[in-house]
Amino acid sequence: MRLGMAIDYTRAPLAQVDELLALEDVGLDVAWVPEAWGYDAPSLLGFLAARTSRMSIAAGVLPVHTRTPSLIAQTAAGLAVLSGGRFELGLGTSGPQVIEGFHGVAFAQPRARLRDTIEICRLLWGGGMSEYDGRAVRVPLRDGEGTGLGRPLRLLAPGGIGAIPIHLAVMRPGMVELAAEVADGWYPLFFIPERLDAVWGASLERGRAARVPELGALQITVTMACAIGDETQVAPLRDAMRPEIARYVGGMGARGANFYTEVVARLGWPDAAAAIQDLYLSGSRTKAAQTIPEDMLRALTLCGPPDAIAERIGALREAGVGTLIVRALEPDAVGLITSLREIADAT
Repeated sequence: MRLGMAIDYTRAPLAQVDELLALEDVGLDVAWVPEAWGYDAPSLLGFLAARTSRMSIAAGVLPVHTRTPSLIAQTAAGLAVLSGGRFELGLGTSGPQVIEGFHGVAFAQPRARLRDTIEICRLLWGGGMSEYDGRAVRVPLRDGEGTGLGRPLRLLAPGGIGAIPIHLAVMRPGMVELAAEVADGWYPLFFIPERLDAVWGASLERGRAARVPELGALQITVTMACAIGDETQVAPLRDAMRPEIARYVGGMGARGANFYTEVVARLGWPDAAAAIQDLYLSGSRTKAAQTIPEDMLRALTLCGPPDAIAERIGALREAGVGTLIVRALEPDAVGLITSLREIADAT
């Protein structure tokens, strides 16, 4: 199992890069760089490409509404070349709060735009593209005369499916089906291995039925907040995740438009999800965090003694998870990754 860590886009980046270099030395396999309201991801990914030597660097993730598909393909090709082939492209739709509220762009046709973006990227990385007539994107745009390159354009990146791995950060059923059909990997935020089939099994089955063999097996990447120790040590660290979980479940979208609320309900906590959202949207954020059930908090985090951690890693691997993105709840991230590397290798 690969171990990764994500940059925190709310913190200054340079100190985190120094930390990632130390983590690379003890077995970190991939660094994920998100993009929301903070710094852009490609700038930091380019810096990481120059500073790191072994681990992969991944956009985790670029929203498809804020850049044209061709620009995403250009950016990915550049990062792949600069990193010596270590770049992985994570794509997602984000949500109206970021796309419309921050970027001022219409949150339109998210599934179609995701599919078009993937197809355009692979065309540009492979045999070339002079025009594209998609579901949400047309290249070139046709006006009265119609203009375009007039010749196929091919980026300087290794071509073909799988040349640059594409991961989709999606959770709604139709989006998960799309990931299983066309993406190299799937990156859900909230993931409980025992609930995989019940929540996403049908979507994954439909997508895999249409998947081309050249893509290989769908890779699954999950993020979990981690701490290793006895219960007295990890309980307060686990509790520190309550405000963040409440922010996603309660505040990442209006009522009826928050897919994190929907997923938590489908994972087994419908009443809690509704209560958390009600409290959060009414302004009672602290109470919303306190409303998170203990079993839900434990299921969404990876905290406990080494034998319990090994058991959960085994369950994740059994569910098909190939990459674990670690959110370090302990101050000693190097020690945590060292221990997790030993546990994962022995499991």
